[in-house]
Formats: sequence, structure tokens, C-alpha cells
Amino acid sequence: MILEGLRRLEYRGYDSAGLAVVTDSGIDSRKKAGKLANLVGALESDPLPAALTGIGHTRWATHGGPTDANAHPHLADEGNLAMIHNGIIENFAELKAKLRADGVEFISDTDTEVAAELLGSIYRGAGEGNLTRSMELTACQLEGAFTLLAVHADHPGVVVAARRNSPLVLGLGDGENFLGSDVSGFIDFTRRAVELGQDQIVTITPDAHSITDFHGNPAEGKEFHVDWDAASAEKGGFDSFMEKEIFDQPAAVADTLLGRSDAFGRLTLDELRITPEELASVTKIVVLACGTSAYGGSVAKYAIENWCRIPVEVELSHEFRYRDPIVDSNTLVVSISQSGETMDTLMAVRYAKEQGAKTLSICNTNGSTIPRESDAVLYTHAGPEIAVASTKAFLAQITATYLLGLYLGQLRGNLFSGQIKDILADLGKIPAKIQDILDRAEDIKELARSMKDTESVLFLGRHVGYPVAMEGALKLKEIAYIHAEGFAAGELKHGPIALIEQDKPVFVVVPSPRGRDSLHSKVVSNIQEVRARGAKTLVIAEEGDESVREFAEFVFYVPETPVLLMPLLATVPLQLFACELATAKGLDVDQPRNLAKSVTVE
Repeated sequence: MILEGLRRLEYRGYDSAGLAVVTDSGIDSRKKAGKLANLVGALESDPLPAALTGIGHTRWATHGGPTDANAHPHLADEGNLAMIHNGIIENFAELKAKLRADGVEFISDTDTEVAAELLGSIYRGAGEGNLTRSMELTACQLEGAFTLLAVHADHPGVVVAARRNSPLVLGLGDGENFLGSDVSGFIDFTRRAVELGQDQIVTITPDAHSITDFHGNPAEGKEFHVDWDAASAEKGGFDSFMEKEIFDQPAAVADTLLGRSDAFGRLTLDELRITPEELASVTKIVVLACGTSAYGGSVAKYAIENWCRIPVEVELSHEFRYRDPIVDSNTLVVSISQSGETMDTLMAVRYAKEQGAKTLSICNTNGSTIPRESDAVLYTHAGPEIAVASTKAFLAQITATYLLGLYLGQLRGNLFSGQIKDILADLGKIPAKIQDILDRAEDIKELARSMKDTESVLFLGRHVGYPVAMEGALKLKEIAYIHAEGFAAGELKHGPIALIEQDKPVFVVVPSPRGRDSLHSKVVSNIQEVRARGAKTLVIAEEGDESVREFAEFVFYVPETPVLLMPLLATVPLQLFACELATAKGLDVDQPRNLAKSVTVE
């Protein structure tokens, strides 16, 4: 059961794995650096005894390299206690020094072993052999972001966990209970789950659970039902989860659009703890995100400013709170996170709330931390995204930002009901248009296979095509490990054109000729500029745009759509290209090196 749960969580990224079980004779543990297969091999040659209580972990190295010794679980209290941990304990050095002074010897380089030894010491002292109380006392001494799970040989039917700034969810079964980083770890066994709050301790037995705060006061979680099943996490006949998720995108966009209006046809959000009057009074919007989500925020800037006439800033979450940003009660801070656990974004949201800003989350994971701590949430409904490189969550996020822009336009009176209806109708046509692109996927795949030995690719775009170019480049970096850069096409002559050389592949995202004529003609000029210098021009253009053909080595046409909605289409062939090129190189597109699905440390 534990190994299957770890398999479900592989998408989060890891470089070692391990587990521990509690038996009548004590704690028994196995752990190995590398992929889960290494742990499975170790268990085949040296099986664990039968047990009814256990913990398992896939680790992404932070403190200490990816070695067997640094893998989790870590043992303490003379091998009677086992602990696993997500996150970073910031005061580990101080705690380690104190424990060493008390005679504790460490065998790993991790902060986790420090927490385990601290828990073991407290268990034999102030905790008086009570594992839950000992965890409460331990958690109070730790600084940073952590989820801790521990078992002890004295309590063979108990698992105790602590949560601060790191994901943890409780699964409620029949004669069995579960804890996991997210529900996919136990979805095979139950769909009943409980959200755990900040600074909470949870104790589970086969038949019961209890929740307290770090000081032992009773606390409660919020129960919810998981509305997707284990089959949703399977590849469905595709070679990779990433490819499957690219092909899931028509449904992801359609599902995100469903149920967004009330009985009077007015747009609504999922959970709103800000009054419409307060939202209507917003004078500035700040979008907080990292990586792919930040490019989704950049697309949102164009749409929201156009529809609502509100200035929008897009900030990288990890830079936001360190530059003394100007936000106040008239600022709406919109955070975008697939997991809802992105630590950089969570900390930025908390900072914004401290400054009095209103906060709204766009998230794909029900019950995760960022939505819970925001004043409002707009959930995407992309379903579980397993591949580390985001695809369907990205399109769902863009769709959700469009809905937010329309909602604000509705509240502020910038858009008439007829305009909103027309834009929603155009959005409603997007899933079928994405499917049209996917039906022609072999064209872009063939191009990718022919370029598998390419060492560098550039991407150009203007207006909403600029963040699409940035995202196209990021996908190649993430999964194909080749140099790729996205530029605003107008920047070419300000430096990047120096990178153009003979046969350099350059993707160009061409705006619709039905939009701003000056933009279209300028991008066509950019194509001519790079082609004249020997570049291999690869063009993404709108159907019917014949003006690009004579200047392009390759053209992939996407269906006609309004200019602001074009990213939902133009992104798809670039996803297909990156996925197929990485596959042709023989790389693991679902678990690219050095990356984790959810960045839960800052």
C-alpha cells in the first residue's frame, strides 16, 4: 500500500525513497537513493516483515545530497522511532548543536534527522512517552516549513504528524486511515479527505483520528470528497503522463468554464469572502506566480487591463516581498498555483494580507493551503496533473484568469452583459479548437523528431504571443534540457538578434491578421529579419494567414479565435513539440531531472 502511494506521488519529483513499518518487534526500515525502483529492488532482496502501520517518503534533496544515508525515514530513540519530513527546518543548526552537546550522534547531513532526534529526546523526557504530546512540543521548537510524520515502536497502531507551511491531507477509510502530501497518495483506498490547517497536529489510528494545534488545544479540519478516481492518474494509452495531459486539455478548459454563472446568468466565483463592493473598488491588481503560472499571469494582464481598465502587475512570488512592494486595501493580489502549496507564492500571499491587500487564489487543488488562506478562490478543474511540466493546468489557469477578468468587468460595469456573453461564447468554442490542433499533432511531432539533435531554440512573440513564447521556451528547458529562450519580438534589434546564425531554429508566434494590423505586420517583419540572417523559421499562425508562408520553413496553423484568447491555442503546438522532442531524445518527460512538481520550500 505504501509503495503504491509513493508511485502515485512520483510526479512531485524526488531523488530517493524509503519506508518504515512498525512490527511487534519494533521498527524495520529500508531506503535507497535514486528512483523508486531501487527501493523495490532492495525490498525484493531483503523483504520487510508483515505490518499494519507504516510510513513512506520520496525525498527531493535540500539538506544533504541524494544518498542512502540522507534518504528518509530517519531513525531515533535507539531505532524505536522513525520520521519522514517535507520542507526545510531553518533552525536545524542550532538544534543540532544542542543535541550533539547532549551526546547525540548523527549519521546523515539532513535537517530531518535533527527533528527526529529532537522528537526522540522529548519523547523520553517532557513528552513522557506520549507520541502526540511529544510531536506538539517538538513542533513548537522548529522554525521553517515542515510536514513531519512519525511512528514509534511503543505505539504500533499510531501515526502522528505535524504541519506548518507544507502540504498534508488526511484520508478517512473504513478500519484504516491515511496521511499524504496530497490525496493521490491514498486515492486507491478512500475518497473521503480532510483539509488540515496551519500549525496542526494529527494523530491517526486504524479507527480514529484527532487534531490539535501545536499547544495541544483541540482543532478541526474540513472534510471534503475527492471527485476524481485513480484511473484519472493513469496514462490512458499514451507514452507519458505529459502527452496524456496535453490531450486532456479540451476537457480541462471545458470543465473550468462549467458552472460559472448563477440563475440570473451572472458570473460567480467558487468561494468569495470579499464583498462585490470591495472587489469593484479595487484600483490595482498584482498577480503572484512562479514559472509556468507566471506566464499565465502575463496573459491575464493583457485581458484584465483590456476588459476592466485596471492596472495589472505580474510579479514573481519569490521576488515580491523582498522589494517592499506597494499594496494596500485597494489592491487585489491574485495568486496562481497549480498545487496551492507553492511556498514562494504562499509566503507572498501572507505578506500581501499583512499589508491589508485583498487576496484571491487561482488553484487546481481543492483544499490546499493557498486557497484556504486567501479571501477568495477560483478553482480550475483540470483534474490531477501528474507530469512535472505543467500543460493542462496552464491552460486551465489562463481560462480562470479570463473568468476573473470578466467577473471584475461585470462588477465594475466596464463590460455590458452582452459583451460578457459573447466572450463566454468564444471561450466555449476553445475546447473544440484545441481538439482540432490535437487531431493534427503528427505534423508538429514530425518536426520535433527531425530536430532531436538541436542544441538551441529561440521563441519570439508580441502582445499575448510574448508569454506564449516564454512558455514554449520553458517547456524545452524543463524536459529536453536544451538551451531555449523566449523574447518579445520587438526586442530583437535591442540585442537578441546577435544570437541568430545559420539554421538557428526560431519559433515565431504570429498575432491574428484580424487584430491590430500593425502588430501582425511587425511580426512578419521580424520573421523576415531572422530568416535573412540564416534562421530556420517555424511559425505558429492563424488559419487563413497566407502572408507568413513565403517566409517560413514550417507553419502550423491554429483555428481563428479572438486575439486575447489566442494563447489557449498557440501554446498547444509548442507543448507537443517539446514533449515529442524530449521523447525522441529518450528522456523521461514526466520526471525531468532536478525538478519537483510542487516547490514546497522557499
